[in-house]
Amino acid sequence: MNSTYTFTVYDHVNQLPEDWNNLAKSNVFLSLPYLDALEQSLPSNMRCFYIGIFENTNLVGISLAQFLNLNKLESFGERDQCVKTFIRNLIFRNFSAHVLFIGNNMLTGQNAFCFSSEIDSKKGVKILYDASIAIQKKLKTEGIKTHITTFKDFNQEELAAFSEPHFSNFYRFITQPNMVFCSSDDWTTFDDYLASLTKKYRDQYKRCRKKGDGIEKEKMDLKSIIIHEDKIYELYNHVALNAPFNTFFLAKNHFRLMKEKLKDKFLFYGYFKNGELIGFNTLVKNGNQMDTYFLGYDEQIQRDKMLYLNMLYDMVAYSINKGFKEIIFARTALEIKSSIGAKPEKMIGLIQHSNQLINSKMEKLFTYLEPETRWKERNPFKENR
Repeated sequence: MNSTYTFTVYDHVNQLPEDWNNLAKSNVFLSLPYLDALEQSLPSNMRCFYIGIFENTNLVGISLAQFLNLNKLESFGERDQCVKTFIRNLIFRNFSAHVLFIGNNMLTGQNAFCFSSEIDSKKGVKILYDASIAIQKKLKTEGIKTHITTFKDFNQEELAAFSEPHFSNFYRFITQPNMVFCSSDDWTTFDDYLASLTKKYRDQYKRCRKKGDGIEKEKMDLKSIIIHEDKIYELYNHVALNAPFNTFFLAKNHFRLMKEKLKDKFLFYGYFKNGELIGFNTLVKNGNQMDTYFLGYDEQIQRDKMLYLNMLYDMVAYSINKGFKEIIFARTALEIKSSIGAKPEKMIGLIQHSNQLINSKMEKLFTYLEPETRWKERNPFKENR
């Protein structure tokens, strides 16, 4: 019997097929608990769609799409105040405010889709392209014009699926790399990791830990997260507002819902000084991979106590001691992450503007708005890894 592929676009998690989670086993960020937490705590300018791909009547592919209205943001981030930032924000608000992501704009890496072995990846992404057109038409009936459509983030191997003609008008772009920490087979404990560092980076570790004296770390449960919710949001917001560019801001209830829905797969660590919460970080268990999630801190204490670097070491320690093979450290702070052993992985996205003239200038425009990040990669290990 010939295969017939179809797709369905869903507006809400409670509409999804019962066997959705069977395909999401390889990625917690496409699982029903995560999607449920996300839907109940969406950023104010975000809307989610869920795509099911069927072969005849069998579910063979799942995907997340996010629509962002950047005009609903009061700020894109307040760190950089310069002419280029002003022009960039002006362009985004007037020509690129409505963005459709096939994938998760809140994460780094391929969190866009999962396909079963029964469907070829090229066919799968072609159907996702068709689904993106259907979502744009749906939005248009509501009086919303989509300016930009983008598929993100893929490594070179994953990008091979996008060789079909439908993607020929998409500009392939590269932004900051995904920083990935790979655990060595020789390490069974964090002490093994420390022993593999050169003297310079063992000294960095010792200096960092000494600076952090007086700060207590606590693994926080749902009750504790709820009690400290206002302070958690204040600390998160401080970091988010000081980022060079943001397309969303989390809702205040996001962390409590992540803990409530993902339970032990979501880890929340608070950092306290004299009984007061001064920082936090979060982790998500994703198979044999650990994904770093959002964090927050008091900037003054962060500088004085090297809090961010202490958090990075804590994440590495937990992951190695618990047997995780990789830590996804995502983008930003590239140099400090490389100083603890994370390596850059090039991430590629595809982007298309609905205006043909603007789309034809996308490479020039993108290069202007997102200049290459200059940074120095570090290698903290005695032997090249």
